[in-house]
Amino acid sequence: MSRVWEVPVHDSTRVRDARMAAREACAHAGLAAERTAAAELVATELATNLLKHAGGGRMVVNPVAPPAGGAGTSVQLFSLDHGPGIADVTAALRDGYTTADVSLGAGLGSCRRIANAFHLYSVPGRGTVATARIDPAPGGRGTRAGDGPAGGITVALGQAEQCGDAWAWARSGGLVTLLLADGLGHGPEAAHAAGVAVAELRALVHLPPVDILRRLNAALRPTRGAAVSVAQLDTERRELAFAGVGDVGARLRTADSWTSLVTRPGIVGAYFPAHVPVRRLPWRPDSLLVLHSDGLPSRWTPPDDPRLLTHDPSVVAAAILRDAGSPARPVRDDTSVAVLAPDRRTTTP
Repeated sequence: MSRVWEVPVHDSTRVRDARMAAREACAHAGLAAERTAAAELVATELATNLLKHAGGGRMVVNPVAPPAGGAGTSVQLFSLDHGPGIADVTAALRDGYTTADVSLGAGLGSCRRIANAFHLYSVPGRGTVATARIDPAPGGRGTRAGDGPAGGITVALGQAEQCGDAWAWARSGGLVTLLLADGLGHGPEAAHAAGVAVAELRALVHLPPVDILRRLNAALRPTRGAAVSVAQLDTERRELAFAGVGDVGARLRTADSWTSLVTRPGIVGAYFPAHVPVRRLPWRPDSLLVLHSDGLPSRWTPPDDPRLLTHDPSVVAAAILRDAGSPARPVRDDTSVAVLAPDRRTTTP
């Protein structure tokens, strides 16, 4: 999952680049020609709309694990902009709807039909985030609930091909576990370390967070190591357990306040601390957890729009990444944001 694609879309030539990024991601994921064509069409529509109606923006393409129970690898496409936004998202998703003044224009309806999951969040005057997931097999029509309680986005420093960050989630009975790993340094070796961590998660998901970290410490010894945070939600007890080693940040939102969760200094696979504390907190219907690597500015501001916080976790993660950086404050490292939310996702808008 360490291969990433990021395409700035500021002129017409980049629409083709976005389409090619989708094609390459599908080849990387092993998707069939029909699903590749779907991803290319969605990428073309989103990139074209960025250029025509948002004044430019960027496309990000990530291979991701499909929802629980799915096989293979999916491709997630993100469209991020700070454009004029969409005044009426419901109308914008209707086929044939277009207005250069306030919306991304035509094509969003077809994106929603083609993608296995399509989510859209927009605020007039502040921009738009769109996410589309293409699975190995076609799914039902349009957006739907049940895409999963977790989502995320990953970009590489300097638009490099290999990213040293990776995230994953897995479910075991009433336990939902979210992991984010930041491989030491940059490039292929960092990507390999993070990739080993997420690959091990499915076999370890039944264990508590500290035991997961200890098992990962052994698995990552042949690598250069990684900072890793693990959050585990017990849906029956309604309790979140969190533990981390290294600089992978975490913030928990409950009601209207955010709490920072502290990790232990060290490197999983190299310098593992003798004691790793576990933070246990109640999990409420309005709770939301954000894990992020240190590529996100340390003083990033959590989102305050209640509407955003009810969207799919992939949208929340993408909006946080979009709003945390700027040309005046560019990201300084590989960057990942992963979000865990109550399993109550609703159809957007």
